[in-house]
Amino acid sequence: MAAAEPKPPVGAAAAGRLARSCWSAFWDYETPKVIVVKNRRLGIVYRAVQLLILLYFVWYVFIVQKSYQDSETGPESSVITKVKGITLSEHKVWDVEEYVKPPEGGSVFSIITRIEVTPFQTLGTCAESMRVSNATCDSDKDCVAGQLDMLGNGVRTGRCVLYYHGSSKTCEVSGWCPVEDGASVSQFLGTMAPNFTILIKNSIHYPKFQFSKGNIENRKDGYLKHCTFHEVSDLYCPIFKLGYIVEQAGENFTELAHTGGVIGVIINWDCDLDLSASECNPKYSFRRLDPKHIPASSGYNFRFAKYYKINGSITRTLIKAYGIRIDVIVHGQAGKFSLIPTIINLATALTSIGVGSFLCDWILLTFMNKNKVYSHKKFDKVCTPRHSSGSWPVTLALVLGQAPPPLYPCSTDPGQAGQLQGEGQSQARAVPPPWPCSTSAPSEQMVDAPERGAGPGLCASEPSQQDCVLTDARGLAQL
Repeated sequence: MAAAEPKPPVGAAAAGRLARSCWSAFWDYETPKVIVVKNRRLGIVYRAVQLLILLYFVWYVFIVQKSYQDSETGPESSVITKVKGITLSEHKVWDVEEYVKPPEGGSVFSIITRIEVTPFQTLGTCAESMRVSNATCDSDKDCVAGQLDMLGNGVRTGRCVLYYHGSSKTCEVSGWCPVEDGASVSQFLGTMAPNFTILIKNSIHYPKFQFSKGNIENRKDGYLKHCTFHEVSDLYCPIFKLGYIVEQAGENFTELAHTGGVIGVIINWDCDLDLSASECNPKYSFRRLDPKHIPASSGYNFRFAKYYKINGSITRTLIKAYGIRIDVIVHGQAGKFSLIPTIINLATALTSIGVGSFLCDWILLTFMNKNKVYSHKKFDKVCTPRHSSGSWPVTLALVLGQAPPPLYPCSTDPGQAGQLQGEGQSQARAVPPPWPCSTSAPSEQMVDAPERGAGPGLCASEPSQQDCVLTDARGLAQL
């Protein structure tokens, strides 16, 4: 007696069936089926969604964003600056060579408006500044010889000496003496500074479109010698008064001159190259760049020294300068019509209009009263014959409804299929049996329900014998 073959586990058999069904479903072809639904509210939703999508693409994408253009951002740019003017302080007259740092005329420069001068500093020993931590002392024991404080002014000698004024004492240091806090003198240069003129010469180039332009008008009548910038009448005269720049940035000039600050001059070149070159114009804006509302980091200052010799010894004048730093920032974007982005955005717009159909299908199959009716009419499963007497063109014609139906219908019931095949063999082959309609199609009551007032209107007619397709009840969508 032969041993019984072991049966595969139930789970493995189920997994095999699932895999076969997935493999079979992978090769299915799906095509949309058009159904006209006579429902006013659903139609209003459908057209409203389409209208919103259309307005979004026409107004925002194409008109505002100009997505039909090929664009380039960040032009190649050069900036040359020149400052003119003189001013007075308590002790002297200042010209451009003294109050503009650096003098090269680049896109970033500073205009000194106030200074604290410590004159006649020489290398020696003196009292440390009281602003340095642990600098105060009562005796020499409080000062460590050779100690170097990175925030101080020199190396400590180990002695405790009197400060420059008052009765306080600090540790003695070896370095440039006297230190800054002990002998500095303040001078204000901002009296005439609002009338300083600043020439900002800017040229830009967009290499993708081979387009170049500058912000100075091409005239030979000495126009730049007597003009100042005006947004309407003198746009191409980039000569700005310092007071005008500070005012446009929303700052008080006197306060800014005392504490210092950073002002940005932003030049924007947004050019539509589909228009003439005269329509591509610079736009200027001004704003303060440093955080003035944070006391720890507000203001702007720097130090520099002037060295000379007195009686053979090296002497210097230390200057702590407060000023207005100007940063010239250039940016922009150029665009010109191009066929590729136009086609891409048109295709995106046409595809997005289909969102209305998706939304209305979801409402139709989920929230409508007769959603089962719509589901049965929308989803069908078409079976193709497994055996055909003709070649593959005949089979394709059968599927497309361009040829007479075969002698047997598509059925998922094996018994029914065998019975039909037996009857077909016994009867005359010349008389084909009638091609049955879909077994899963809704009944006459369900199809005609809109006509009897049972639900929303469904525009559908009774299919003819040629238009009838084979369906399987198990292939219908289940909501």
